[in-house]
Amino acid sequence: MQELEDFYNDGTGWICRHCERELKQPQADGPSRLMTEGEAESKSPSMASPARAKWADAAQRFLLCPRCGIRELADKA
Repeated sequence: MQELEDFYNDGTGWICRHCERELKQPQADGPSRLMTEGEAESKSPSMASPARAKWADAAQRFLLCPRCGIRELADKA
């Protein structure tokens, strides 16, 4: 598997290292993660991790974090 500076692949997709580090900070307010994740029962489900990257281009060469906007070239071949 290819190593990138700002993203890593957890086996299910690419994750932004910076955002994941921020999101893993314990949250004192709001419901527990158990109550906010699980099966999607609403009409507008959201991903469990907002740090999951998307492809920024149709050729799937650049990854983009929708949370912080960081981009990185993933196709370094």
